[in-house]
Amino acid sequence: MSTSKHSELILDQFTRQVVGFATAPSIKDESALKLIVEFSGAGPSDTVLDVACGPGLVVCAFARVVRHATGIDITPAMLDHARSAAAAQGLTNVTWRLGDVLPLPWPDGSFTLVTSRFAFHHFLDPQAVLHEMVRVCAPGGTVMVVDAAPAPDKADAYNRMELLRDPSHTRAMPLVEHLELFRQAGLPEPRVTNYRLDSDLEGCLSRSFPHPGDAEKIRAIVIDALGAALGERADSTWVRSGAERAFVEAMAARRS
Repeated sequence: MSTSKHSELILDQFTRQVVGFATAPSIKDESALKLIVEFSGAGPSDTVLDVACGPGLVVCAFARVVRHATGIDITPAMLDHARSAAAAQGLTNVTWRLGDVLPLPWPDGSFTLVTSRFAFHHFLDPQAVLHEMVRVCAPGGTVMVVDAAPAPDKADAYNRMELLRDPSHTRAMPLVEHLELFRQAGLPEPRVTNYRLDSDLEGCLSRSFPHPGDAEKIRAIVIDALGAALGERADSTWVRSGAERAFVEAMAARRS
């Protein structure tokens, strides 16, 4: 898929998803945001960049504890929501930038902490994005990636399901592949932690825009391929009324 076509898919999906995505319990979960901020080691002297910041939840969480936090995203509607959220919280140490992430529009070493949450599975070239994150991170600063990381034996099914749910999805990588991205970007092996993402499947589908008929295909994948791995009953009752659970990996490494 061409870069321009993929960008069109992202703009289409996330313009329509903005309210549902920003208000989803699993996305706005304060305990998860707190874990990310604390795990990063952020402090009052830090300047933060959040890559593909979406509705600004991560930027706002960091802005409470750092000197300044910046978010960049390709979707104007997401940034409009981010500005409103920051204003509602009385945050004045934030900046929003509309634009693509390849390349990032800042000089080398512009930030002491560069993050990205729930975005790497939307990038056509995640390695190139990570290289850009390293480039704009100051020496001694931290590069941090947070994303869903399916088990290797379930990754194909998980990605098949997500692509049906959201055509802008590319590929969620198992942890071992994320670690290789860090190595290829010249970073040391990152510190890793994780948390469990609980998401109601029907609620998730209601906030998404799959093609007609694909919702049933998604439910079938969860039942047939993912249910046992998620440690739940793999039956239609669970799929329709229960939760979709997956691990989110947070990886942070110091740039030399």
